[in-house]
Amino acid sequence: MKMNKKAFGLATASILALALTACSNGGGGGASGGDESSVTTFKVATVAGIVGNAAIHLGVEQGFFEEEGLKLDISEVQNPPAGLAAVQGGQVDIGYAPSIPALNALSQGVGLKVVMAADGYSDDKVEDLRKVDDTSLYANPKSGITDVKQLAGKRISVPARKAQLEVVITAMLQDNGVDPSSIDWVTLDFQSALEAVKNNQVDVASLVDPFSAQAEAAGMTYLGAPSYEFFGAGAAVGLWLTGDSTWSKHKDAIEAFQRAIKKSNEYANAHLQEAKQKSAELVGGDVDLDTIVDAYWPLTVKEADIQNVNEKLVKLGFLKKPADLKGFILPQP
Repeated sequence: MKMNKKAFGLATASILALALTACSNGGGGGASGGDESSVTTFKVATVAGIVGNAAIHLGVEQGFFEEEGLKLDISEVQNPPAGLAAVQGGQVDIGYAPSIPALNALSQGVGLKVVMAADGYSDDKVEDLRKVDDTSLYANPKSGITDVKQLAGKRISVPARKAQLEVVITAMLQDNGVDPSSIDWVTLDFQSALEAVKNNQVDVASLVDPFSAQAEAAGMTYLGAPSYEFFGAGAAVGLWLTGDSTWSKHKDAIEAFQRAIKKSNEYANAHLQEAKQKSAELVGGDVDLDTIVDAYWPLTVKEADIQNVNEKLVKLGFLKKPADLKGFILPQP
């Protein structure tokens, strides 16, 4: 659902050029196979390692996009900023990004539209957040840390500064009476962070699956699920986005994508084990299905949820003022 969500600004042109070698010649309206006049090819950028990618791939396999006259050319980028830059530049028609980097881009004047929800959380009551949220905080048991309230002045790893995990952890700290400015933020990739917390080189590691599962197996102390606490039950977290120009040129095709991805989300929710298997295939390697979180794919994006994130970003100091949401979210099917 939420692996590698480590973005807050737009990627540079050089990153974009490297990340999008699979994309070419714009998109939207290109035809491939069968009756060329009736098939629209959309270039779609997903983020590598995201559990939520399963839904769109299952939707392709089930023929939901074909039924709508769409063919998807799906490529992967390494982080949400690359996907947003691709959408902005027209290299892809639709891209994945969580609401936090999307709102940051919107506040900087980037013309974006929310097409549909890509992943999020259900309204169901959850007893163990480790089952639904693959972002987590783990401490070394030798540190004696057992609660977020003990983290003032501690060393906490994040994959990137001022990015998604730092945002949600900052909120979690404030909610527990800890001053985020007291934290010694250490920038480490997830593999390095896991080793660092095992060796007590950092007090707490922020992790995503499969590294969260590895920390659990190694006996590290679980402190909480910062993303779930930030976004809340029932909220869309990851979004499918398109650029203003793509929307204005291809409204009918975008609306067809909305209908197809909604069917895909419904299918993934109804066939969770199949979705987990697809996630494991997409991640690659030897992945234990039992360690994959019970992902959820919302069927709509609610403006109230996006506005909630918008206001939190301002309150936490990550935005100077709320981004203007007028026209940001397309009408939902």
